[in-house]
Amino acid sequence: MSTAGVRVATADDVADIARIQVVTWRTAYADVLGRAAVDALDEAALAREWTDAVAHPGSTVYLAEEGRFAVGFCVAGPAPAGEVATADGAVPPDAATTGLVATVLVEPRWGRRGHGGRLLATAAAGLRDRGCVRGVTWVAESDSASLAFFRRVGWDPDGTVRTLDTGERTVREVRLTGGLDLRLET
Repeated sequence: MSTAGVRVATADDVADIARIQVVTWRTAYADVLGRAAVDALDEAALAREWTDAVAHPGSTVYLAEEGRFAVGFCVAGPAPAGEVATADGAVPPDAATTGLVATVLVEPRWGRRGHGGRLLATAAAGLRDRGCVRGVTWVAESDSASLAFFRRVGWDPDGTVRTLDTGERTVREVRLTGGLDLRLET
């Protein structure tokens, strides 16, 4: 059996992160985002963007590995005020201690092996180390697998929604929130 783990990503990992994003979006999100939107993904351009994200001091990119393979990633950091504001723009009192989990992606062929849980638990620990006590994330309302994943760890919709335009269709996202005291079961 291969060893699985999570570590902080480095600049050497950006090609794998871009590959995971392209494969996952084309496999799992074409119906959500639109086929043209996912077909237009440029792996080299994404790698350049991930180079900036990995180096960004305000967030951390985590990489899940199984054996010698990069299989998923997660991005987390303190939540910008706009990510935690209510629909009317009011910023909640705990905004300064709220973290944002910007994405958790596991390549579909590596799914159902605990990588998503390890990524989220590691990101939650990193957010706690930064003084955060609550987390938020955005999930497409039609993404039942991701919604179920976050609900299993106690993150629930808080009633806030937003609509994104992919150029081909609009995507309604719901914001989920929950505690950061996540532990992996052994």
